[in-house]
Amino acid sequence: MYLNSLERYTRIPTKEVLIGDVGIGGDNPIRIQSMTTVDTMNTQDSVNQAISMIEAGCELVRLTAPSIKEAKNLYSIKNELMKRGYKTPLIADIHFTPNAAIEAAKIVEKVRINPGNFSDKKKFQNHTYSKEQYKDELKRIEEKFMPLIDVCKDHQTAMRIGTNHGSLSDRIMSQYGDTPLGMVESALEFVRICQKVNYHKIILSMKASNTIVMTQAYRLLVAKMREENMMYPIHLGVTEAGEGDDGRVKSAIGIGSLLLDGIGDTIRVSLTESPEKEIPVAKAIIKYIETKKDHPDIIKCNNNPLNLSVYSKRITKPVLNIGGKNLPIVIEDLSSNQIITTHDLLPLGYRYSKELDKWHINDRACDYIFVGKNDIDFAIPGTLRIVYNYNKWKTTQKGYPLMSLQQYLSPIKKSKKLNIIELSLPEIDIRVLKKLMLDFTAVLLIRSHNINNVLEQRRLFIELINKNIFSPVIIARSYNHHNNLQLQIDASVDIGSLFLDGLGDGVFLTNKSTSKKTTMNLVFDILQGTRTRISKTEYISCPSCGRTLFDLEKTTEKIRQKTSHLKGLKIGVMGCIVNGPGEMADADYGYVGTGPGKVSLYKKQKMVQKNIDSSDALDRLIQLIKKHGDWIDAQ
Repeated sequence: MYLNSLERYTRIPTKEVLIGDVGIGGDNPIRIQSMTTVDTMNTQDSVNQAISMIEAGCELVRLTAPSIKEAKNLYSIKNELMKRGYKTPLIADIHFTPNAAIEAAKIVEKVRINPGNFSDKKKFQNHTYSKEQYKDELKRIEEKFMPLIDVCKDHQTAMRIGTNHGSLSDRIMSQYGDTPLGMVESALEFVRICQKVNYHKIILSMKASNTIVMTQAYRLLVAKMREENMMYPIHLGVTEAGEGDDGRVKSAIGIGSLLLDGIGDTIRVSLTESPEKEIPVAKAIIKYIETKKDHPDIIKCNNNPLNLSVYSKRITKPVLNIGGKNLPIVIEDLSSNQIITTHDLLPLGYRYSKELDKWHINDRACDYIFVGKNDIDFAIPGTLRIVYNYNKWKTTQKGYPLMSLQQYLSPIKKSKKLNIIELSLPEIDIRVLKKLMLDFTAVLLIRSHNINNVLEQRRLFIELINKNIFSPVIIARSYNHHNNLQLQIDASVDIGSLFLDGLGDGVFLTNKSTSKKTTMNLVFDILQGTRTRISKTEYISCPSCGRTLFDLEKTTEKIRQKTSHLKGLKIGVMGCIVNGPGEMADADYGYVGTGPGKVSLYKKQKMVQKNIDSSDALDRLIQLIKKHGDWIDAQ
């Protein structure tokens, strides 16, 4: 088990590793880092960008070193920063080139290597190894890895062994497949070599663009480290999170859920934007986690049925379209409206054409509206259902009732199809459980007044599972945030964490200070980010760095404009071959920079068109999507 406790927030203890003068792990605060996007050979631009990152709050600055020449130039960058009074530790990011890592380790405070490509060139080939052959493979890795360890020991340089989901070696893929366990073992192969020679200045990461895979991998990593008594600090990040709202929500879901579990000592929010824009998002995530720490006691759990290191959705019996194998539903709140008209449904995904007397429904339309005591005096779309407060429902006998637990337990008239009961963990007792066990119309709408609402609501789910209650559950959260970023972060952590655990059949999110459209889009972004309900095209886009061969922000936006109507499709937009077939592990199609003005196109992880001119690349990508039958014309 990776968790310290199911009832109380505690940070999982790790040993301290010094990166220059900055401590990671132990009793140190969670550190924030980011990465430059300019060419590492351009000393002045690298220095200027590093300073803008540092002044925004970045505590460690990473730069790419794809070859020895970039690695050597880190000396000039470091000296210039020191001349200007900046002593922030520098990190060299290495892929494929052990010699560059060795050179960089003599200069900077930390090097990052990827165990998937440090000693192996990926050929996407499957091998079967005998025990002896596997031992020989590990010996080969050790021989290639030891020179870097020796330099790091001599120069007191730290090392991040950073596994990426999409760039596991053929050896690991053959043994474990493309799995979270494979990610963990990929890193631990290298860690065990370090331990053999008493080198312990290690930080570990398990990054993926899929938040479910990412959280499983980190949780497995902690469990494995505990088994082997090696509690090294952990770097958190959702790789290729993307840009804009998508990148912020996805990062908050993945990073925030793990921090809430007590996992993580340093974080990097990877956005396809300038690096200083990542820092406020990282700060907001950490700030919110800090508010969760000193929470009231939660009912002790004597039997935990959840294996949170393996994704498994809680089994429920469907009530109408809620629960079972249905997608999570979305409820929007119109109860505060004085009157409700067809125009009020427009931001909720329903557009009424008076001329045609017809509703147009988009892919991000809510499934239910809660209208409280209001009347609906027009014909609603056939796919939309109405929920009233109980007293109104009792008089109208239309739609479905939302009731208090006290009303539910009393002998009053109820719907024969769907009854939504609002409750929280402290209200559950034996009377409630007995009634729910026999009621196949009940859907729970759960709230929490505990500042650590995720822990309390997870504990509520555990109670339901242990008592064999299969009622679907809608997760309800209410905020009053004027700051849109903080709303995104808070809701993504509060709701996304539970969905990553396989818990939840719907969402009811309200925020007094934002529009209905804003809250509804946020809910759909959270469901998309947890891969539980796909409602739009997903772009797996790396943050730019010195390896990038085109303007990622502009290119991603150009591709988005042409393909954003392809619901459910995943398109990888990668600036270089390092972040090409590897990092877009989940992508259906890939657009990868392979040289100045040149792009290669991928179907899954297979390159299908090589080194085409960038001016033709988008049209060729569209042709490729059409060829495989995944294109639909925009309406």
